[in-house]
Amino acid sequence: MSQRLGIIDMGTNTFHLLISEIVDGKPHTLVNEKSAVGLGKGGINQGIITDDAIARALITLKEFRIILDAHKVSHVIATGTSAVRTAKNKNVLIDKVKTEVNIHVEVIDGPREAELIFRAVQEAIAMEDKLHLAMDIGGGSVEFIIGDSKKIVWRQSFEIGGQRLIERFHVHDPIREEDRLEMHNYFDSILKSLDDAIKKYKPIQLIGCSGTFDTLAEMNIQHHREKILLEKQTCYLMSLNDFKRIRNQMVHSTRAERLKFAGMIELRVDMVVVAMCLIEHVLVFLKANSIMVSTYALKEGVLYTMLDGEKVGI
Repeated sequence: MSQRLGIIDMGTNTFHLLISEIVDGKPHTLVNEKSAVGLGKGGINQGIITDDAIARALITLKEFRIILDAHKVSHVIATGTSAVRTAKNKNVLIDKVKTEVNIHVEVIDGPREAELIFRAVQEAIAMEDKLHLAMDIGGGSVEFIIGDSKKIVWRQSFEIGGQRLIERFHVHDPIREEDRLEMHNYFDSILKSLDDAIKKYKPIQLIGCSGTFDTLAEMNIQHHREKILLEKQTCYLMSLNDFKRIRNQMVHSTRAERLKFAGMIELRVDMVVVAMCLIEHVLVFLKANSIMVSTYALKEGVLYTMLDGEKVGI
């Protein structure tokens, strides 16, 4: 017996569509697409989803609906994360998606989002019984999870995603040094609980989940001319020296200059600077000498949670 599952991750910047065929309990990817929607653009720090953002979301979801129907998908689940859960007008979007696209949006809170992300990491990376720190940088929130192949010992979601940081700190091109330093001071004040958790549990490795981390991996692959197709991998190891090289390139460049780097895509070019600063800050806490990139993130976590027979929401 086989069935087809459709999973939509309605992220703050990017919407993802994953269609998997389940054969004998194992998933086989049929479709893996993403679209730059900018759901949080212009309103996320005010706690609203703008009318323009709702319109963009509906256009993309209708395109996804056509793909889902063409693949005769039997079950569809869409998750709304930071931009949706913190918006005062989220029900406007949710109701429109239901009536115009016939898709129900499951709004998940930060801790549950962290759990779903780590379920994906457990499939992507062989952690065994060693504690790792996983990090997922979204447009609205950032999730941190400490755990191993069997359990989570600590997790927290912070509403400091890339779009929020851009609108607050990255308003000049390139970013001004005083704004960058102010952002790091902000991280110090916000991320104290993360620093405490790292000191308590002593994870051995940073795992970066999808998104910006995929772009960093692709840029590193291009720089070293490695014969690797990232989309065929579940993980990729990057040295600390390679991260520092890319960080310096990104932080001191304009948007136009960043677009010229091999491996960079327009989807990530705006968020990459604040994301690099955040990763750099976390590496000071962790003192790791490399970053493991997981190409699996929320949508794969939703998939494997469903295959586990568990509810995605709480």
